[in-house]
Amino acid sequence: MVPPEAGAGCVNFHFFRVNSALVRELRAKRLIIMTAKTKKETTEKKEEGKKPAELPKFRGRYISVIGRRKKATARIRLYKKGNGIIIVNNQKVTDYFPASYFTIIRQPLKLTGHLRDLNFSILVKGGGKRGQAEAIRHGIARALVELDKELKPALKAKGWLTRDARRKERKKPGLKKARRAPQWSKR
Repeated sequence: MVPPEAGAGCVNFHFFRVNSALVRELRAKRLIIMTAKTKKETTEKKEEGKKPAELPKFRGRYISVIGRRKKATARIRLYKKGNGIIIVNNQKVTDYFPASYFTIIRQPLKLTGHLRDLNFSILVKGGGKRGQAEAIRHGIARALVELDKELKPALKAKGWLTRDARRKERKKPGLKKARRAPQWSKR
């Protein structure tokens, strides 16, 4: 819909992706009037859609450890005498991760039999979802060892206590990627 003050020939580009130089030129000639959604309008629509569930507040003493994988870092707090709740970045773990990554996170708990008696509060940042899930698994395994030293041989045998040092290799000059050379041309 064209505003009346725009005059003839005005086009609203609200839903289209347009070259910014062209938009500036047209705006200078007063052929288009730009309208933008305010931040308040966009947040109101999100709030109408669904209400966030109340998350439990963990209190008391906790064991704090850090887990890492690739570029991801997970700060983990293990609370004893819990009921198996895992909160990641102030969201339920099932909301934050897909089901396949949730199984990665639960592996050390399932192996040691602590699925239902510990609570975890986790802050994770960096990397992708897979790296974050594996960083959390590394941290949970470390926390379980601090909780009970007798769990160490079982967790170590699975390799969950070792920090996986593999990372993305850096790009080299003259190459397209880390090792990918440009296509060879005969002439």
